[in-house]
Amino acid sequence: MISEVMAQQVKNSSIIRAMFEEGKRLATLYGPENVYDFSLGNPNLEPPVEIKEAILQVLNEESPMQLHGYMNNSGFEEVREKIAQSLNERFGTEFGSENILMTVGAAGGLNVIFKVLLNPEDEVITFAPFFGEYRNYVQNYQGKLIVISPNTVDFQPNLKELAEKITPRTKAVLLNSPNNPTGVIYSRETIIALADLLWAKQQEYGTDIYLISDEPYRELVYEQKEVPYLTKYYANTLVAYSFSKSLSLPGERIGYLVIPKEAADYENLIAAANIANRILGFVNAPSLFQKVIAKCLQVKVDLEAYNRNRELLYNSLVSYGYSCIKPEGAFYLFIKTPLDNDLEFCELAKKKNILIVPGTSFGCPGYARIAYCVAHETIVRALPGFKSLFEECKSMK
Repeated sequence: MISEVMAQQVKNSSIIRAMFEEGKRLATLYGPENVYDFSLGNPNLEPPVEIKEAILQVLNEESPMQLHGYMNNSGFEEVREKIAQSLNERFGTEFGSENILMTVGAAGGLNVIFKVLLNPEDEVITFAPFFGEYRNYVQNYQGKLIVISPNTVDFQPNLKELAEKITPRTKAVLLNSPNNPTGVIYSRETIIALADLLWAKQQEYGTDIYLISDEPYRELVYEQKEVPYLTKYYANTLVAYSFSKSLSLPGERIGYLVIPKEAADYENLIAAANIANRILGFVNAPSLFQKVIAKCLQVKVDLEAYNRNRELLYNSLVSYGYSCIKPEGAFYLFIKTPLDNDLEFCELAKKKNILIVPGTSFGCPGYARIAYCVAHETIVRALPGFKSLFEECKSMK
């Protein structure tokens, strides 16, 4: 018999993954061209050609014994040094290889950090709407996820409520910007105010509060919007980064952690993170793709395809009567559902073979997420369904 904890996990299995599986089922019934699956944030752009070139170069030039063998749990030192130098050039930081730990994606990195930081009943605070797996990652280490209510005016973090919910058990505040599911970028003013608040709370309680920045969408930004680099604003910042979205490599599970020397208890943090990477079963990040991304740090996918989808979907839905904020980054549109019950709305959408994810999954009822990392033609074909769906909902009120 499985554990009680996992029994509950099975019961509460991700709605997003369930929708993805439902999409495959509907595609077999009606044909894939007649099913409009906007459920999963799975990049639909091919990886840049430089990725294939780098793979071949690494395989042809590197020693197989070194390439496919064990290495330091932090990853190849030369790879970490290249990443550090790239960050320094882009953001004016002063990192070295010792500040970088290669991870099995950003998700693996977050699990490493929570393993390092959390004692049972310690608290991690995040802002709704948020990526639902955060709750599972925190619970993996017997922590408690504390959720701040959504600010549905502009989806910037609700700092007033944050100030009220920080306690002596607060170990970390977890941010995701550009945000999944809203596409909102947290402004510099918000980050400065957040940093000031956390600094004051550290002084009040005599504790260390870490700011964890989850950044899989950092490179997916439109109209040259600024995404503040948080280590420059708050010393106790830890960054989890992934190449899944920026290079369309979600299946390769490659990312890294940034642990600055300025962070409280740095020496123990980095030592513990190395050990956590090993004992969680990751051991080290995939060796081939460490070498590959080191050659592609200046490369990213062509955002014009995502931007084209963003413009068409946003402008069309607003013209039909939907209410939403235009996303500044990532590849999600977060609409206010025409029905108060977002679960009911998404079920109605499914009847039109449109698969979207209810905002309840992100801690924000009354909204729904549309992932527009799909073929442009999929959006074009789905638009009549979205229009009739809105009209149907209006008639139900």
